[in-house]
Amino acid sequence: MNYSIVVPARNEEGSVRALYEATKRIFDAMGGTWELIVIDDGSTDSTYQIVSDISDKDSHVKTIRFRRSFGQTAGWSAGFSAATGDIVIVMDADLQNDPEDIPAMIKKLVDENYDVISGWRKDRKDASMLKIGSKIGNWVRRKVTGEKIHDQGCSLKVYRKEALEDLELYGEMHRYITALLLWKGFRIGEMEVRHHARKHGITNYTIRKKLKGFLDLLIVKFWIQYSARPMHLFGAIGVIFISAGFLLGSTLGTLWLFRIIGLAGRTTPLLAVLLVLLGFQFLLAGVLADIVAHTYYAQKKPYSIRETRGF
Repeated sequence: MNYSIVVPARNEEGSVRALYEATKRIFDAMGGTWELIVIDDGSTDSTYQIVSDISDKDSHVKTIRFRRSFGQTAGWSAGFSAATGDIVIVMDADLQNDPEDIPAMIKKLVDENYDVISGWRKDRKDASMLKIGSKIGNWVRRKVTGEKIHDQGCSLKVYRKEALEDLELYGEMHRYITALLLWKGFRIGEMEVRHHARKHGITNYTIRKKLKGFLDLLIVKFWIQYSARPMHLFGAIGVIFISAGFLLGSTLGTLWLFRIIGLAGRTTPLLAVLLVLLGFQFLLAGVLADIVAHTYYAQKKPYSIRETRGF
């Protein structure tokens, strides 16, 4: 088999050489051809120089350098586009993931006919606050997306190359790749992996990134459930608003007609009108979103074919 190892790195000068040495040892022993693609995400230290020196000496190593930091999602996306292997492995550059787990993950992928194997850091070595935040985030994600992966935040994953075709990543979407692939019908597996405390540098995960990830989760939920027919979402909200507006307006009108209440100086009639207008705005948004979806799916199919025979 051919293997591509994709590693985004930002200011990881203390670990990239050790990462290369571990990767080379493992994949030379496995046989087949392999490539290590390191994406330098706007590092301000000597990360790029170190990887470049390694690349000059070993043709297995390739590097992509961003002009500035675009984030981990952009790094993965660039690595996926450059990867040529049948099997694509992604991991962090900080050596908290253990490269020694990769052969067992590949074996599970092939033997059990999965399309993705996701690592599960069951015994995490991070700070307590990071672990608590991750547990909460994983629980929310499972509830929203319906997938069963315990540890979506684990970067160590193994993919079949075809699973990554037509996968559009932006924002902090790298956290939800397995959810998107599950929606497309790919088989997702999970495996316990080792996790080590960070030895070099500082973590790039912040509260701000967690917030961005949560907002992207809302997009993933919409994409999974309503991307083909967004009118089902916007139209339903619009009908609710319009119905509420008409109900409130008719109730006020009936009470006024029978002289039970007066409408002078009341804001509730304006609220009824506002609800109706908002409802029509949502209906219009649904129509426009449907047009955008139609344009999108005119170029990309709203389904994923696993295999064909007889063609």
